[in-house]
Amino acid sequence: MAHSEPALYGGWQSERSGFMGNLSGLGFVLVAAAAITALIPIYARSWGAAVVAVPLAVLLLVLAYGRVLGLSADEWIILAVRHQIAVATNRNLFFSGVFAPRAKDGSQPMDLPGRLARLHLLEAPDGLGGQIGVMHNPIEGTYTAVCQVKFPGLALIDTERQNARVKGWAAFLRGHCKEDGSITRISVHQRSLPDDGAALRSWTERHTSPDAPAVAVQALDELMQGAGPTATTRETYLSVTLSAGRARLAIKGAGGGQIGAAAVLVREINAMASSMSSAGLQVVEWLPPRGLGQVIRTAFDPEAQLALSARNTAAGDPEWAGAPKGVEPEVAGPAATETIWGLYRHDGAWTVSYQVRGFPHSEVYATFLQPLLRPRSNARRSMTLVYEPIGPAKARQELAREKTKRDAARKLRAKTGRAESEDERREAMTARSQDVARASGHGVTRLMALIAVTVTDLEQMETACAELQADASSAGLEVRRVWGAQDDAFTIAALPLGLGLPDRRVGI
Repeated sequence: MAHSEPALYGGWQSERSGFMGNLSGLGFVLVAAAAITALIPIYARSWGAAVVAVPLAVLLLVLAYGRVLGLSADEWIILAVRHQIAVATNRNLFFSGVFAPRAKDGSQPMDLPGRLARLHLLEAPDGLGGQIGVMHNPIEGTYTAVCQVKFPGLALIDTERQNARVKGWAAFLRGHCKEDGSITRISVHQRSLPDDGAALRSWTERHTSPDAPAVAVQALDELMQGAGPTATTRETYLSVTLSAGRARLAIKGAGGGQIGAAAVLVREINAMASSMSSAGLQVVEWLPPRGLGQVIRTAFDPEAQLALSARNTAAGDPEWAGAPKGVEPEVAGPAATETIWGLYRHDGAWTVSYQVRGFPHSEVYATFLQPLLRPRSNARRSMTLVYEPIGPAKARQELAREKTKRDAARKLRAKTGRAESEDERREAMTARSQDVARASGHGVTRLMALIAVTVTDLEQMETACAELQADASSAGLEVRRVWGAQDDAFTIAALPLGLGLPDRRVGI
């Protein structure tokens, strides 16, 4: 009997969309200033001016082209200045609780720090008698719904089903690569966190018969005490973001405004049911407002996970008279946060976020990201993959622009006598293969990945970071700590709220 071979995947490439070539706007200004400075001694015909101008021109070129940890010197300067301004004006600090703002009617809206402060949580009917929470971003004009999903996994199934599930996910993404599609962003968020077995013990206590033999009850208690604290819980969320600008006609037809936008979003997510099922995704629920509140709360305060897990389990009992499942959105945010240069402190925890700067250059199996979510007893990890579907016409323009830039760079190197490296040849081949795949009907998406590691003991942070970097290296990923913007990275890496991926990334 013939066995199919596991499929290999590759072809990722970074965007090159600087102001000119790979230069950002500031980098171009530095290069222009260096050229002007170098010409001053020639026009002045002064050796004294050359002694000052030439070193200054070299310094400006180093600032423009020199790179440290993937960023140029001018980008480091921008990050440092922005961070110092935030520290000087106390914008790196956030306090809620008794300091939280209240509406005119006395109610307390959801209070979140940083870029999350712009978000508003709406409530919309799901068409099945329930309610779902919708995160509205008025600055970007987007509406995001979040669902918790279960996935059978790929590691323990045969090759044919593994390939079929990956193809199903690819078809799901390709289905949104259409002209003027209203879905502008799809995010996958997964958390791997320690579980002390509180929910398991609560369920067992409620389902243990009073007549059970004492010896059996004692043996079960000993088993849970040994196995519970070593267990690991994984939570997976799928976020779907609707662009109000792209769906303006549909929103107008649904009544307009936020109500119409929420109705169109619900219509879109209901239409996804069959394609999600084909990809092997089982939707547990589209999160209601209290469900979204719990996701936000447990990200900022990991210690709340244990109490909420036990309460949610108890809330499943028909006789339960306590608070319902989830967290009220008004108290979902943190009590206090502090943004440090390379660290983000929130409530009783600390988080360091990393950006994936490079995916594997060689072809890999579909399970290559598995090392990143290995169970760790000293830390919890979160990973977010953000996809932006691109329509066929725009994809053709984007790939043509990337090809033109690479061809121009190759011709310039040939004229200056520089030999073309193997990496540059591989990038050119990848760009061509992507264009061929697009022409044959495949979809094109922009992709960004961020990873966060969170600890409740600051002394464990560097160990947890070292372990994460080792696991990323095992997966073939090139990761970089997000210096100077840990608060913004946290909102993407640790929360499934559909944030991320600006219109164009500059200076990469």
